[in-house]
Amino acid sequence: MTPFYWESAHGNFGDDLNLWLWDFLLPGFRSVADDVLLVGVGTVLNASLLPEQGRKLVIGSGFGYGKAPDMTGSDWDVRALRGPLTAAKFAYDPSLGIVDPAVMVTDMPEFQTIAKTGGAVFVPHWESTIGGLWPQLCALAGIGYVDPCGEAKNVIRQIAGADLVIAESMHAAILADAFRVPWVAVSTSDSINSFKWNDWARSLGLTYVPRRIPLSSRAEAITKGARFWGVDYAERTHAAAARDDDILVEDLRKTDAASGLRGATKTLLGSPAAFALWRAARATPQLSDAAVLQARKERLRSVLDEVRRDYF
Repeated sequence: MTPFYWESAHGNFGDDLNLWLWDFLLPGFRSVADDVLLVGVGTVLNASLLPEQGRKLVIGSGFGYGKAPDMTGSDWDVRALRGPLTAAKFAYDPSLGIVDPAVMVTDMPEFQTIAKTGGAVFVPHWESTIGGLWPQLCALAGIGYVDPCGEAKNVIRQIAGADLVIAESMHAAILADAFRVPWVAVSTSDSINSFKWNDWARSLGLTYVPRRIPLSSRAEAITKGARFWGVDYAERTHAAAARDDDILVEDLRKTDAASGLRGATKTLLGSPAAFALWRAARATPQLSDAAVLQARKERLRSVLDEVRRDYF
């Protein structure tokens, strides 16, 4: 088999982990069924991405972009999908929407003992890194920055070592949740795909209600085909936009005064994106029920056992 995944020219840890995760989950898979593509982690159930010809084994992939491929032919062996929305999209039984296979990373021995570095970190969507000023804004907001385009295992260790993950990257939330690190979903523009987020979230009984974070720069806005509002990415109301702002600002001023810093509050408030990140780090985070997560992982393990029986 050959693992199929979407490869970003910039790098994207959520896709790149396909390069080594399946060697752990299905040892020896590369030596069997040479004519089969293993379609795993990622939003890759897209007719323009997958080849029309050839056998395909689907384990945990999701829909979210482009035109849905016709998966009714004998060339398709669909064993698991990312969540119930993808299952419904292809008219499969909802029970086939198990979970994103990335949650299985936590079972790998090399990730069993990860040093806790603590604090909050922000992991943007990879597109937000193009023209974005997020490292500088995270520093201003007093939180860590994790580059989603970095080497996948290093990115995952940074996520697992944090106390809180502010996630625009869906796989940042998936990995944080799998490692039992509370997370807060955020979005900088309408280009963030809510279908795929809801697909995964519902597989674990979660809800996706992202907090709004303004775009960091005009250059970032141009890459996303969005307007740079300077304050927010859309002129609409949202429940997450007004959560005790006055109290938060007062807390910031108190922190400023207590630390002896002068002008920190003014500087932070003068940068809408940095202030929004600062607020997100103080929002109520999410975490799936441990029993639900474990049950989903057990179901995926059963699927992997069936694949070994049928292909090996």
